[in-house]
Amino acid sequence: MAKTFGAESTADEVLEGVNLSGKRVLVTGVSAGLGVETARSLVAHGATVVGTARDLSKARRALAEAGNPAVELVEMDLASLASVRKAADDLLKRAKPFDAIIANAGVMACPQGKTADGFETQFGTNHLGHFVFVNKLVPLLHAGSRIVTLSSAGHQISDVNLEDPNFEHTEYQPFTGYGRSKTANILYAVALDNRLKGRGIRATSIHPGGIQTELGRHMTPELVEQMMARINRDAKPGQAPAFRFKSVPQGSATSVWAGFVGPADAVGGHYCEDCHVCEINDDANSRVGVRSYALNLDHANALWRKSEEMVGERFTL
Repeated sequence: MAKTFGAESTADEVLEGVNLSGKRVLVTGVSAGLGVETARSLVAHGATVVGTARDLSKARRALAEAGNPAVELVEMDLASLASVRKAADDLLKRAKPFDAIIANAGVMACPQGKTADGFETQFGTNHLGHFVFVNKLVPLLHAGSRIVTLSSAGHQISDVNLEDPNFEHTEYQPFTGYGRSKTANILYAVALDNRLKGRGIRATSIHPGGIQTELGRHMTPELVEQMMARINRDAKPGQAPAFRFKSVPQGSATSVWAGFVGPADAVGGHYCEDCHVCEINDDANSRVGVRSYALNLDHANALWRKSEEMVGERFTL
């Protein structure tokens, strides 16, 4: 009988009894938080892990604190397409295949700014950087491989705005920018899965849960207060709040579940949290499930075309 996992499961619990020997996994963002724990748990269960980080010294320190898992490091700044393309090209030259890519890195609710290429920081980093990086590495994937993009319940804040992705004509709000980028992460997985499933490669998106990591380094007390108010505003008197933080090991569980444990046909093209596939829920007062706009294939393909236009590169997968 298959084990059942949930919100309190950890990555190690999900991978208990799973032998990843011979598996090669790429994890972006292994300099802090979920990236470090995801890499550690994968190595502990036999996988070979390649991790990317903008700051390699920081990544080495973080991995050392996690027990020195054997992680091969590649320098990459998702906020620079030149850096993204160099990292991808270097991996392509090595020609070593991957069994999974976990697009973990990202930023959250940061002040308004631009990437090196002039994109709004959150959309450019969380979506466009991974869009180019993962697409370029598809030749290294084989039938049975999986791609996991980390999204968030924050996608419920906002759909993508394909007419104004860089907030050039709309007022910038940190959480709106975050919501747009997290919806983009889901839509990207939908479009990617549709393009690759015929070759036996599946893509999925996940919400790791709320975790207190460096992802929230731009969160002022005011933004935290706004976030908690939004999350708990519909909690009924006498009931527990609608939200509570997870530990980092718990936050890493859904990434490895979607990548190695959940059935491929179940997770492919879908959005997962707490180690299960979510159902569509368009109730604006609910944090449960996934919004329908984030799983719409036509919408996903429109984002794909807009993303190609923005990065100046076409991908025929």
